[in-house]
Order: sequence, then structure tokens, then C-alpha cells
Amino acid sequence: MKKILIVRFSSIGDIVLTTPVLRCLKLQLGAELHFLTKKAYRELLVANPHLDRIWTIERRVSEVLPALRKERFDLVVDLHRNLRSLQLKWHLRRPSVSFQKLNWEKWLMVRFKIDRLPDRHIVDRYLDAVRTYGVQYDGQGLDHFIPPEQEVDLAAALGLHEPFTAFAIGAAHATKRLPADKILAVCRRLPGPVVLLGGPGEQAVGRSVAEQLGDRVHDTCGRLSLQQSASVVRQAQVVISHDTGLMHLAAALRRPVVSVWGNTIPAFGMYPFFPAGIAQQVVVEVEGLSCRPCSKIGYEACPRGHFRCMREISEEAIERAVTGFRKA
Repeated sequence: MKKILIVRFSSIGDIVLTTPVLRCLKLQLGAELHFLTKKAYRELLVANPHLDRIWTIERRVSEVLPALRKERFDLVVDLHRNLRSLQLKWHLRRPSVSFQKLNWEKWLMVRFKIDRLPDRHIVDRYLDAVRTYGVQYDGQGLDHFIPPEQEVDLAAALGLHEPFTAFAIGAAHATKRLPADKILAVCRRLPGPVVLLGGPGEQAVGRSVAEQLGDRVHDTCGRLSLQQSASVVRQAQVVISHDTGLMHLAAALRRPVVSVWGNTIPAFGMYPFFPAGIAQQVVVEVEGLSCRPCSKIGYEACPRGHFRCMREISEEAIERAVTGFRKA
């Protein structure tokens, strides 16, 4: 395998979860590695030393198809497996492999609560796609590389000089996020300084929480790039996150993670993935709800209106987990 194209179009967490495949392909096969993704996610990969070239699209594979054909890849590794990636493989006419997506098993779990999900992380399923070429998982977990110019000096930017908790308060779907009053209640209980992380959509919540709790809470929502947010995560003593991209970045940067789950479940195989032998995560969820999971992705509002999966999250459990990591 001299030249390999890896395909994963989106999104933050899913791309971070491909990094063990990139590392193992590069170090074990010595192949020239190309990666195809959406332009919005290129930032995640620019500093990855295992990649030789990054290709991006805005919407359609036709944007890069002529150039990709000329590369004459020895193998296409499809880690997205959707209509767009199928179209790409058909047009390239090169040998290809893909991973087991589990759409049927997830549908059974969401629709009828019939559990046919394998007890395997998605990283293991990604690696299965290339095992036939002699690639083996090296036990080293996820990777993430931050360009030096994107590192954040927290002392200069926030006047922060002591250990802190990073709290990633965002998520792509509302049913994956704690309500604003629960975020406030959690922050009120946390020991030490707290840095709130999120995008423009979390600015109002972040500002409100910081205003109500004073100087102990530092709001950065909507003010940092993705890589700058990763820099803050890297410097945190512990990270609280919903089921979202920053949760996986925290695991890639070897930070202890307290993950908070709403409508989705860790059994889908997307929980924090650490190197072999390292257990730096605590899962906080409301177990026993007959309506959970209600989606493999999420909704903009609880389909049943009660939102118990997040409303009944134990603030004490989050505090206890954070305190345990801080003491350790």
C-alpha cells in the first residue's frame, strides 16, 4: 500500500476518532496518507504529522474528483460510509474498504429498545476496516495536534493561574445539552475556577452563567477557534462535556473526562476513548428511562416534552466525579 485515501467528511468527534487509523497506517505500513473531509473540519487535521495531504470539499465530491482520480490511490478507506462516499468510490474505481456502521442495530435500539449493539467502540470498528492489511491497534488511543500559534496563554487571556475545570456546554442538538439552569447549578457546585467552552450558539448561556457566578467562572463561548478551545482543554485539570466533539478532543489530549449523556447512550460506541490501561472517564446519565435513547443523533426539543434524560441528571454526581479527578 503506497498511497491511501481516508474518507471522513464530518464531524469534529468522528474525525478525531479516525486518528488511531491514521497513525497505525502511517507507522505500520509507511504509506503516503491523504485525507478527504469537509472544508469546515480541515483545521482539525492540519498539524497531524501522519498525514501527507488533506483534501476538502464544500458540498460535493465532484469538486475534487478529477484531481483525486489522478492520484491513483492503492486503497480508499471509507470511514463515513454514506451516499457521498459511495459515489466517490464508484467514480475512483480503486480498491476500497469500509467500516461496520450499525445503522440497523441503532435503529432497533432507538425504535424498539432491542439491544443488538456490539460491545465495541467505533474506533475498533474503524480499525477493523484495515486489519486485513496487517494493521493492528497499538493501544495508544486518539491523537490531536495543536498548531503552536493556536495555543492559548490562559494567564494573559483570562488571568487564570490555578488548576481549573473546563466545561464544554455545547452540542449540535439540544437534546444532547443540559438546560441553562442545570449548567448554572452544576457550575455553582464545582470546586475552583471553571472555564466555559462553546460556540456562538452558547454565548447567551455562557454570559448568563458567568454574570451570575462572578469571577470564578470564565466564559469563552464564541470567542475561541476550535484549536484554541482544544488548547484550553489540554490545560484543564478535568473536562466536563456532553456527547460532542470536545469530549473526544479531551480524550485525545489525555484529560480526565466527565461525560454527560442525554438522548444518546454510550452503548452506541462513541464514549471517550483512552489509551489501553488508562481509565480517565466517568459517565453521568439517567439510567432506566424507557424513552432513552430517542435518537442516534438528537433533536431540537424532547419528543415527549419532559426532557427527563437531562432534567434528572445528578448535579451531585458531576461534582463528585470532578472532585475525584481533582484530588487524584
